[in-house]
Amino acid sequence: MSALTVREMTLADCDRVSEIRVRGWRHAYRGLMPGSYLDGLDAAADAERRRARFAEGDGSVANLVAERDGRVLGWAAYGPYRDGDAPVRDAELYALYVDPAHLGGGIGRTLLAASVERCAACPRMLLWVLRDNTSARRFYERAGFRPDGAEEPFEVEGTAVPEVRYVTTPGA
Repeated sequence: MSALTVREMTLADCDRVSEIRVRGWRHAYRGLMPGSYLDGLDAAADAERRRARFAEGDGSVANLVAERDGRVLGWAAYGPYRDGDAPVRDAELYALYVDPAHLGGGIGRTLLAASVERCAACPRMLLWVLRDNTSARRFYERAGFRPDGAEEPFEVEGTAVPEVRYVTTPGA
């Protein structure tokens, strides 16, 4: 098996990243969100939205992919922390997904480490995770993230799926 490579995502990666995102949601959130919502996710529609965002991007959001042997196996996105209109210097990990067929092989850890490293100049890096997603919470805690007490309501098809915020200090 060849080495894992992390690189900037390109427009050509949109279809595969959307496939990973949809499969990741279905795998990670089954039992936490309505199955009808997860089953209705459409990778092709997601890829179209992703291509449009990619083309319109102002460079503030970074997208990384992890690949082995030319095949994208994971994706992470990060950028400025989204806190209304108030400008902050903190970073936020917006997304981190690994193809469920390749979980446990260090792809997520590698993408997370690369994202945190690239945000080393930021005072903090934050992320939101579903409160009941215990495996993701353990993953982030092993990487040095800690819950900071903030919680956000989130609802999917009438089902409450609250999120909790995690934080780390990238340059520490």
